[in-house]
Amino acid sequence: MIQEGALRSTSGSTPVANANNYHRRGWGRIRAASVGFIVTAAILIPGAYPAYAAPSGIDPFLLLLKGVYTPATNAPNLGLAGINLNDGSFSVTNIYPINTAPSFAGGSNAVAGKFYVQFAGSLAVYDLPGGNIAMQFTAASDPIQIDDHHGGFYIEQTFELTIVQANGLYSSLVGGHNHMVDRAHVLSNGAFDENCICIISHGIDLPLWWASN
Repeated sequence: MIQEGALRSTSGSTPVANANNYHRRGWGRIRAASVGFIVTAAILIPGAYPAYAAPSGIDPFLLLLKGVYTPATNAPNLGLAGINLNDGSFSVTNIYPINTAPSFAGGSNAVAGKFYVQFAGSLAVYDLPGGNIAMQFTAASDPIQIDDHHGGFYIEQTFELTIVQANGLYSSLVGGHNHMVDRAHVLSNGAFDENCICIISHGIDLPLWWASN
């Protein structure tokens, strides 16, 4: 297991340190971590998302989180109570549809939204066309670290999240669940490249692996 102090960049604290902390801890044992970055912020482009229609049924749906994390700046107000995406605690990457995301029209590879996460906190936010979802991490598996033989490494891990707020087309998801299957790539330059499948379901349609306390 790589220690945070062994990770270096020109800015001191790096996304690698925060990502490594994020992946190797259980969310019931959250500890503070400094947040710093060596990459520039992503620019959100209004109207860049593909066309969507109303969701149907309560079937679980899949989303893909993919891309290098950057600090969240100039993020929109998503109407989620008590959540300020510009408070300095959030990082952002892209969301892509996989197959059955509510309201997604057609098998496009276009960016479907933005994913915001607190590496030193417990919140995750999905900004999707037609609505937004806020979740809280509740559990994590033990991470597996794999050398990429190019100066970086992969971290494989699963996470469990509870949906605590949702609006728009996704309002009915409150109380539901997200099972993340993650294979993050910490690059040799210190960037953190996400590659995570999210399986999102309603509270009344929980997956078999979900056990409630």
